[in-house]
This record gives sequence, structure tokens and C-alpha cells, in this order.
Amino acid sequence: MRKHLLISTAVAGLMLGMSSAQADMAAADKFLTDEIAGVSVLNADDQKAEMKWFIDAAKPFKDLEIKVVSETIATHEYESKVLAPAFTAITGIKVTHDLIGEGDVVEKLQTQMQSGENIYDAYVNDSDLIGTHWRYKQVRNLTDWMSGDGKSVTSPTLDIADFIGTSFTTAPDGKLYQLPTQQFANLYWFRADWFDDEKNKGDFKAKYGYDLGVPVNWSAYEDIAEFFTGRDLSRLGVEGKVYGNMDYGKKDPSLGWRYTDAWMSMAGMGDVGEPNGLPVDEWGIRVNDKSQPTGSCVARGGATNSPAAVYAVTKAIEWLKKYSPPEAAGMTFGEAGPVPAQGNVAQQMFWYTAFTAATVKPDLPVMNEDGTPKWRMAPSPHGAYWKEGTKIGYQDAGSWTLMESTPVDRAKAAWLYAQFVTSKTVDLKKSDVGLTFIRNSTINSDHFTKRADKLGGLVEFYRSPARVQWSPTGTNVPDYPKLAQLWWQNIGDAMSGSKTAQGALDGLCAAQEKVLSRLERAGVQGELGPKLNEEKGAEYWLAQPGAPKPKLANEKPQGVTVSYAELVKSWTQ
Repeated sequence: MRKHLLISTAVAGLMLGMSSAQADMAAADKFLTDEIAGVSVLNADDQKAEMKWFIDAAKPFKDLEIKVVSETIATHEYESKVLAPAFTAITGIKVTHDLIGEGDVVEKLQTQMQSGENIYDAYVNDSDLIGTHWRYKQVRNLTDWMSGDGKSVTSPTLDIADFIGTSFTTAPDGKLYQLPTQQFANLYWFRADWFDDEKNKGDFKAKYGYDLGVPVNWSAYEDIAEFFTGRDLSRLGVEGKVYGNMDYGKKDPSLGWRYTDAWMSMAGMGDVGEPNGLPVDEWGIRVNDKSQPTGSCVARGGATNSPAAVYAVTKAIEWLKKYSPPEAAGMTFGEAGPVPAQGNVAQQMFWYTAFTAATVKPDLPVMNEDGTPKWRMAPSPHGAYWKEGTKIGYQDAGSWTLMESTPVDRAKAAWLYAQFVTSKTVDLKKSDVGLTFIRNSTINSDHFTKRADKLGGLVEFYRSPARVQWSPTGTNVPDYPKLAQLWWQNIGDAMSGSKTAQGALDGLCAAQEKVLSRLERAGVQGELGPKLNEEKGAEYWLAQPGAPKPKLANEKPQGVTVSYAELVKSWTQ
């Protein structure tokens, strides 16, 4: 409906004898009035000025038809269904914004890289591929683009410094390769109302000897999972069985994200370092001082099959079996996401904030009558091998990516659209819908100060300096599409029970090294490509400082918790 209204406004303007520019501005005014409706960090005059710039910059590309693509999440649905038609009506550039699965986005991108055929004019592509893009040089680096071919179509109000995720999309060469359009972190989610209940607190303290609160370590998470699973909470109005953990385990591409999205770093498998561990990252891949990948297996100095990695996978499987709804083992990422909102889950360690919008809907069992949630989000606890300074969690940064194989005129038109949907005029409203923040100005707006108590800690987290500890896959991974598929295939064997955790991880690291070796022989990434270490054996590497780390005698130390109030207070400080 909105699409037809906006386009008909422009058409009607032309029929009434307006110039094309006047008709475009009329469409912009309608968009600002009906859709943005004041939900913007810019005042009305600055909004109009920004729209006027888009109209003028788009003139050379009027009636050009372009195609862009992204995965299907609420933020991109808003871009596709609302912002793309608005952009078309305002600029005359006819943009089709396709929504497909994340794995399909990567597959299309990979096909374009290999064939040179222009499938899409721009991709919303996770910054997890930064190591791939930097090494293969098949995407336009935006630093040079904005000062070169793309200069005439780069908005003077883009304000790159306002984006919170550009450190994730900048390669070691200092160049920006992607522009974030949505971000979300994986955090700890819990039922604050259950945790604050005096009987629950007393019973937990009596059984475990410490306070029920936000778990700081995996030991506390496990104790809380055990405590709540099967607990009778009917006195709190909870019907049906209660579970202390939620996860998913189906052998599916999304199972790979479950682990590559920093589960191993949360366990403490990798080295100290922000945004990613060096020299060993959260995939267990080691690099040398030239950023060349040198191994994945412990025998070459990697950590993918190290004791800490085995611990990480073992714990995930154990908690899935013992403390989760039985159907969780057969679920994918998308199927499992809405389950905590159904009201029978006490906590979830691996919960993406992208589900916030779906978890604050009125009338859900996890919502209060006044519109505040019964749940909260907090930093995820860390495993027994973790130490201060190690990456603690994952942050998705879906980012606009322009391929070198896209013709310049089409890339320019797509770049205009990418800037439109991330513009200061639009971003506050888009964030209001999708809750996937990309700009400081949006996060710190009065609008989100007023909404904060309805969002369970999301605003407080993104306003805190702690958010930088959550980061996407880093530059140690030289070919994300080739390596990512190995994770769900191999770890799926451990989840199904067909292999032990150690056996599955041995297979995974060997498969990763096979790809690294192939890339090394092919030489397609030049001096940035892999250069595998000679095998020195596990004993040698486990005796060295850092990752890979030797097996701990005690993988379940004393549980530690913190009160949520103290945690939020520490963020503000």
C-alpha cells in the first residue's frame, strides 16, 4: 500500500504539471510526513535537505533498474517493503530489494566472485566476510570509492564517524570495505521476574551456596539451568514444564553460526585480543605476524580441536539434552528464536538481540501489562578457559557491499540506496522498527531514552563501552564461504551423537586445513593467503603461552553471579 501511495504521489504530481524534480520532492515530503513522522534525529528542514541531495544525486540514474539482496530479518523487511519503494518514488531509481536466507546470500555472493557475472548490484553481507573481501580484492573498498568513482554519489551527511560498527568492516590495510546497515549482538537472556522472586532466591542460595543472579561464568549458568528445569512455578502463573536453557541443534547451516558466532571464544578457546583474538581467533585459526593463516589443528598451533574447544562443544550438547525443551534438538536458529517468549524458559546464554522486536510484543507471556518486559538481557557468562581481555561474544554487522564486477553506474545507484536506508533522516525510524542499531546518534537519541525501559537492557548495552567486546568474525578467516560450511557439517556429527566432540573437532580442523592448504597452493590471495606451519605436534603447542590451551584439571570452578542492577551500573561507568 505504501509503495503505491508514494509512487502515485510522484505520478500525480507529473500529471498536474509539476516538473520531475517537483514531483520527486512531493514524494519525499509525503514520505517524511507519513512514514518518518518526526521519528528522526534530524529536524524537518535537515530531513528535506538530505532528501533534496538524494534527488539531485540520482538524476543521472533515473529509471535505472537495480537489484540488491539481504537476508530476511525484520530490519531488512522494513528496508525492502517500505524504504525501497520510497527510494524509487523519490529518486526514480527502480530498486528491487530481494529477501533470501543468509546462506543463500553468501552463495550468490560466492557465485558472483567466481563467475564475474553481476547477479546483484549490492549485497547486505555480514562483516564476517571481511577477511575474504580484504584478501580476494573482489569488492570495492569504500574508502577509495568515496573519494574516487563514488565521490559524486557520496552524501555529505553520511557521517561515517557516527556509525558504531566500522571497526568491524575495516581491514588491516586501514580501508573500509563495507557499510553497516544493521547490527545485533548475542547476549544472555533471562526471566528477571523469576530471578527476583524471593522463594526462588532463597531456594537457590540454600542449594548452591551463592546468590541467584546474572551468571558471570558457565558454572553458574549450569547451576541455574539445573535449578529451574522442572521447577514448579505455578504460584507465579506459569503453566507447563519450565526449562533452564534454550538452544538449537539441527544439522543445518544455522548450526554453524551457533559455533562460529563466538561460542568458542566465550568458552575461552582463543587468545586475548579485541575485536578478535590474536594470533588464534574464535575459529581456532592461527595467523603469523603477516596475517597469513598458519593452521587450525593443535598440531600446527591452531585451537579448533583443542581441549577448550572440546569443552565448549561438550557443554552445549550437555545443556541442550539436560535442560532444554526436547524439541530444541531438532530446531534451527529461526525456529528456536521465538521460544523464550512463549514463557517457559528461564534463561538463554546464546540469544540474539535481533529477536528483541518479536519479544516485546504486547500480550506475550513474557510481557507486563504496562508494556515493560519480564525479561532482561545481559553479557553472556564465560567458560572455564576464558580470561580477561578475550573476546566474550559475537555481534552481527550486516553491511552494504559493492562488488568490483558490478558496472560503475549500477554500483553508484546502489550506493545511493545503501546511503538512503542508513541515512540520519531514516535511521531512527528504521531502528525503532528493527532494533538493530548502527548509529551513535540513534542510540543516544531522546526517543530511545524514552523507550529504554520497554527494551530489557538493549539500549543500556548499546550505550555502554562494553559493546565493543562483542564483535563479528575477524580477518583470520581467509575464505568465509568455504570454511563456514565445514562447521555445521562436522559439529552436526557431534550434536547427533555419531561422533564424539573430540572426533568431530578433529574432523573440522583437518577440513579447515585442507581448504587453507588449497588456498596456499593456488596462490589466489597473494601474500595475504595461508602459509601453513609444519606440524610440531600437540605437546609442543600446548606448552606454549596462549592458545591452544592445555586441558584444565577442573572445568567447573565455583559459580559466580552478579546482580543485574550492579551490572547495569557498571555499564554506565
